[in-house]
Amino acid sequence: MDTDATPAAAAPPHRLRRMAGHDPQERHRTATPLEGLFDLTFATCFGLAAAQLAHALAQGHFGTALVGFGFASFAICWAWINFSWFSSAYDTDDWIFRLVTMVQMTGVLVLATGLPRLFDSVDKGAHLDDTIIVLGYVIMRVAMLTQWLRAARQDPARRRACLTYATAIAIAQVGWVVQIILDTSVAVTLLFAAVLAIIELAGPVIAERIGDGTPWHAHHIAERYSLFALIALGEGVVGTIAGLAAVVEVQGWSLDAGLVCLAGIGLTFGMWWIYYLLPSAEVLRAHRDRSFVWGYGQIFIVAAIVATGAGLHVAAYAIEHESHIGPVATVLCSAIPVGLFLILVHGLHRYLVPRSAAPRVAMLLGNLVFVAVALGAAAAGASIALCLVILMLAPTLTVAGSELSGRRGA
Repeated sequence: MDTDATPAAAAPPHRLRRMAGHDPQERHRTATPLEGLFDLTFATCFGLAAAQLAHALAQGHFGTALVGFGFASFAICWAWINFSWFSSAYDTDDWIFRLVTMVQMTGVLVLATGLPRLFDSVDKGAHLDDTIIVLGYVIMRVAMLTQWLRAARQDPARRRACLTYATAIAIAQVGWVVQIILDTSVAVTLLFAAVLAIIELAGPVIAERIGDGTPWHAHHIAERYSLFALIALGEGVVGTIAGLAAVVEVQGWSLDAGLVCLAGIGLTFGMWWIYYLLPSAEVLRAHRDRSFVWGYGQIFIVAAIVATGAGLHVAAYAIEHESHIGPVATVLCSAIPVGLFLILVHGLHRYLVPRSAAPRVAMLLGNLVFVAVALGAAAAGASIALCLVILMLAPTLTVAGSELSGRRGA
């Protein structure tokens, strides 16, 4: 055995490094393995949120589904956003950064365990129980504050911006803790939560307007969001498997089984294709001021993607005769998030590229026609499998139009 390992062959030591910030123009900046590991914890969050949403929808508890999933989606996405933008600017990959990230991952998993309790409390209607979710945030926020304070100390040029981030996070977190102490109705809790959400969203806007803001990297953050969306798209695969298993269980391997499989994978594939048509990195590099609408808007896009996967799971419940809603409502559970996804992505594309040469409004209307036809087919008595196949065709016009135009940013 050769014991004379060269320095190049040895594992790199992760010694302490000064948190001075990355170069926003750094070439070939990509997501790190640690960021990929961090993202895996959110697959668990999305899985639990989608399962709770599908169950509520299949039971016909639409209010519970809307409130619970809306609250959960913001909590999940905002936890990811907090880490990812900081990492884009200040990832040192030293042992302190790695260990603090591990603490944040622990907080994410604690948050995930609180999702069933959140939906259950909304369903009962007494009060909104987000105690465990807030506990998860406390764990994450202690770690996040450590990171921002370290950056403030080691990057004097951006000290005020970093301290503004830390202050906004601390104020919001105190508010969330107070909110769980107060025993109020769901409506009052949601009103209080809306105020806290505004504080959460305002913090980065204020901080990034101090001096030159933080040195986040346009191509890196665009890649990070695309990987986050990819995790959300995994729920479409999960929903497809659930639907396929349901058909096989009830009917055996049949034409409907093939249609459900085709519809689920085709719909997920089409949404993936459209999402990756966004010219995010190129536009953000030239227009850093567009990052807030772009970054915050994707909270709704990711939520729509996860909800589509949940809608496919609702279809599985209906096929197994375990659903309490009719065929039109079942198809609506997938059609509404698909329609929202298409509208949001087209709107974001129009915001990034205002003078687009492609007829985006016409393509969007064509997409929505397929959504309407799928609902009409359900009302006419067509099978759920066939309706899902029609819905699968909704993204195709945008895909075809963009490919024929020959320009990604068109």
